[in-house]
Amino acid sequence: MRKLLFSLAIMIGVVFTSTADEGMWMLQLLKQQKLSEMHALGLKLEDYDIYNPDGASIKDAVVQFGRGCTGEVISSQGLVLTNHHCGFGQIQQHSSLGNNYLDDGFWAMRQEDELPNPGLTVTFIDQIEEVTAWVKECLVRDRERDKEGIFYLSPAYLNGLAREKAGEQFLNDHPGTEVEIKPFFEGNQYYMFTKKVYSDIRLVGAPPSAIGKFGADTDNWMWPRHTGDFSLFRIYADKEGNPAAFSTSNVPLKPKRWLTISTRGVEEDDFAMILGFPGTTHKYYTSWEVAERRDIDNSVRIRMREVRQDALLEEMLHDPAVKIQYASKYAGSTNAYKNAIGTSWAIDMHNFEQVKRDQQNRLAEWADRKNKPQYTDALKEIECIVKERADLRYRSWMLNEAVNRGVEFSTIPTAIAEHLVKALEDDDQAEAEKLLVQLESAYHQFADKDYNPGVDRKVSKKMIAAYMQAVPEEHYPGAFHLIASDFEGDSDRFVDFLFDQSLFGSEENFRRAVSGATLIESLRNDPMFLFAKSVRDEAASLRAQLASYDVPLSLARRTFMEGMLAMDEPYTHFPDANLTLRISYGKVKGYQPRDGVVYKHQTTIEGVMEKEDPDNWEFVVPEKLKALYSTGDFGPYAMPDGKLPIAFAATTHTTGGNSGSPVMNGAGELIGLNFDRNWEGVGGDIQYLPDYQRSIIVDIRYVLFVIDKFAGAKHLVEEMELR
Repeated sequence: MRKLLFSLAIMIGVVFTSTADEGMWMLQLLKQQKLSEMHALGLKLEDYDIYNPDGASIKDAVVQFGRGCTGEVISSQGLVLTNHHCGFGQIQQHSSLGNNYLDDGFWAMRQEDELPNPGLTVTFIDQIEEVTAWVKECLVRDRERDKEGIFYLSPAYLNGLAREKAGEQFLNDHPGTEVEIKPFFEGNQYYMFTKKVYSDIRLVGAPPSAIGKFGADTDNWMWPRHTGDFSLFRIYADKEGNPAAFSTSNVPLKPKRWLTISTRGVEEDDFAMILGFPGTTHKYYTSWEVAERRDIDNSVRIRMREVRQDALLEEMLHDPAVKIQYASKYAGSTNAYKNAIGTSWAIDMHNFEQVKRDQQNRLAEWADRKNKPQYTDALKEIECIVKERADLRYRSWMLNEAVNRGVEFSTIPTAIAEHLVKALEDDDQAEAEKLLVQLESAYHQFADKDYNPGVDRKVSKKMIAAYMQAVPEEHYPGAFHLIASDFEGDSDRFVDFLFDQSLFGSEENFRRAVSGATLIESLRNDPMFLFAKSVRDEAASLRAQLASYDVPLSLARRTFMEGMLAMDEPYTHFPDANLTLRISYGKVKGYQPRDGVVYKHQTTIEGVMEKEDPDNWEFVVPEKLKALYSTGDFGPYAMPDGKLPIAFAATTHTTGGNSGSPVMNGAGELIGLNFDRNWEGVGGDIQYLPDYQRSIIVDIRYVLFVIDKFAGAKHLVEEMELR
């Protein structure tokens, strides 16, 4: 019997050996982990060509764009390519009804026309260093300070160690340099990243949304795809090449490395690799966490976002100004919504719960043979915690999705009003005047150019009604009980009352209240303030109750991962994504999503014209693009058959954060720009699906065509190195 169990464990173990295309691997470990497999698939480079700690390499051309996307440097003048949706917020901020860059696109024909973007950063990774042993020594050293035993995962503590290791003098001598230590495998390993952060980043070019967002929400997470999802920015530095705040005296950065571009195109089964900053994966979920993700997190998100998106879209289609105001908010909502749907589908279709149970059984059998009961105990602890916190987690997700995210006025700032009341009661005129200015500033930050009180009123009615149907009355935030006691259960009347009576309900309300003789009472009894405070109190209560599980769960997961790493050979596993630089690789390849349906690896402009619908804002095709299509004027960017390529699919393992990642061929040349995944493959955040998971990539030839032939910005193409 014991021999049989051992044989089964070996068989099960095969399931968890990474497939050739699976993984988000650390660059500095390529030679030990995946280089030979990559060579077998078609890589022509060595590991030091990709990551070289002692010299320039491809790594030096790949940047973190903002704090959640990837970009790549594609010219000697600091030109950065990323996704349209990664630059969407900046494009939106520069847009107005008079200069609608979302609808019309934007192209700087001279460098002095490039638009600055306060708050936007581009980050290079200068060095990656393993510091596991040193961090563990420091954890022992600082044990008395670590009262709750959480320093091993604490960003504040770990980044303090990073500054300690780098030295304040080094940081002072290198402007724009930041250091960070991140935990891997739940705190079983640590790496330190030395970064160079540039903050003068200017918008250079963006296609109209009819190209950059073609297909919009209908096509999001879908293949085949026909979207030119790209935008261009430029990094500026001081005259010495150092990071510097925006200044007209700054100059384009002279980078250490930039990518060359291949216009030869791709064929099915060609090698492809991606470098980028993937955000979050859950490869090492247990079976109980998989079920929790499907039955609570995803379920709530899907239900509540459907309500919000339907209400928002109705308003956006009714008014072009509202469409501009809410375009980014709507896109952000639908992105996570579709991800939740696809993840739950994959969990059920591919029986992820059983896959993870097999993983747990394999570890338990090994732990039994090795007399290491701590690993089995860790699994039991995880199971117990997940079951115990279920009700609290459901209530927290409902409050967050339906109210905190769905009701914009739930986020209004209340603290300033409370301080102002106290100052007025104390007859502290100077303090009151200062706080009144702050309150007005807070109002205008809330009711900014992307806020519409009429839209918020309508959407909030839908969201509050949906929340009340889904949560037991005894768990409502306190203010919700007024709906029954004062409004006969009519939540719509309640919302109207809030907007009609609150200082933050309108500019007119605000002016009337602050100039009135009863300001103290207005502030103290403001119904919208009381609502927001009530929601925050409930959210804080839920967070506090859930937080009691955080430390024991983290400790149990650390022990679980320690067991996984001890059980398997060194370098077998890749760590979950955590916004650190990774490489993934695979092949250009289509797939078969279901019986009788086959998707090819490449799409062309023919598909754009097939999808065109002038009455549907998601599928409007610009007149100039139609004219270029009708004449076949594709320049040197057409395929051998004369068609213009749009996008292709590859088996590379990606997730959020890989948006904008460069896709390269075996020679390290840029062939495309990652921008999405297919709906059938989003479950790969939990378990890679080789037959289904595909990265969706805009073909670099389409990018060049749009810049050159559509936009007439050939000067930008001339900056690049084409092969």
